[in-house]
Parts: sequence; structure tokens; C-alpha cells
Amino acid sequence: MREGKLWVFHLLAGAVIFFLLGMHMFIMHLDEILAAIGLGYSEPISAESVFHRSKHIFFMITYILLLGSALYHGLYGLKNILFEISMSKSAEKSISVFLTILGLALFAYGAFAAVFVFVN
Repeated sequence: MREGKLWVFHLLAGAVIFFLLGMHMFIMHLDEILAAIGLGYSEPISAESVFHRSKHIFFMITYILLLGSALYHGLYGLKNILFEISMSKSAEKSISVFLTILGLALFAYGAFAAVFVFVN
């Protein structure tokens, strides 16, 4: 039952990535359309534009949501790929613990960076 819930979260994370990455692509790469209606940036990947966007709570939250979804989706998928190799239960447990700690550490670092730029 637990694995079923984790798989559903994996699928939901994929849907969140699809939505947020689509929104990201629209904002970053269709800037001329957005600029025509007064919402775009002239150079979306310049440092000035990136820091300007990062000062908006909406972008900070979406960065953190995208980070969490991508980390969960990627690391859970990696775990499942590794578990297809025949290995002992203790090895599977070690891999699960390692990937969980890695994911939490990367999420904490990335979320800290997003909040730090937002605040400063």
C-alpha cells in the first residue's frame, strides 16, 4: 500500500513538473508576447531579470515547488530503476536512506537559495 501512495506522488510530481516547466518555458522563451502585453522582460536570462523575478513571491514559490517536484520525481524514479537490479533488502534500504538524505539536502540548499535571493 505504501509503495502505491509513493507511486501516486511520483505521478503527481510529474504533472506538477509538466505544468510549472510549461509555465517557465512560456515566461522565459515567449518574452516578446509577454512584453507586448506589458508582462515580459527584454532579456529573460540576464542577471538583472533573474534577480528581478526572484524578488516576487510567486516566482520564489514556483521555484521551490519545481525544485521539490523534480527532486522527488527524479530520485524516486532512480530508486525504482536501481531496485530492478536484484539486490538484498539491506542494500535497498541503504539506497533508499541515501537518496532520501540526498534529496532533503538538495531541497534544503535550493530552497535556502530561493528564499535568500527573495529576502535580499
